[in-house]
Amino acid sequence: MTLITLNVNGRGYEMSCDDGQEAHLAKLAEYIDDKVQGLDKSAGQAGENRVLVMASLLIADELFEAYRQIHSLGAQEGDGQDAAAALNACAERLEAIATRLADA
Repeated sequence: MTLITLNVNGRGYEMSCDDGQEAHLAKLAEYIDDKVQGLDKSAGQAGENRVLVMASLLIADELFEAYRQIHSLGAQEGDGQDAAAALNACAERLEAIATRLADA
């Protein structure tokens, strides 16, 4: 385990992480700090805790939207697979009909 100091909203927070994960954790903290800084500018003099909760809610909203899009794409892919199977079945029936007509 490695100890790393992350800066969010001008404060340092010591966190532990697995070896080799320091850069990833720092990027996550940077993302959170960007959200906090944006909210701090738009929300005015909201308390630090309130700004951190607001940033958390915004990030959670982004995550839920990403999950929704992934789920939607998965459903579309499933629909595409069903459509492909239906088209293959139609093609097989047409080939069978064509074969019977050629033999007649």
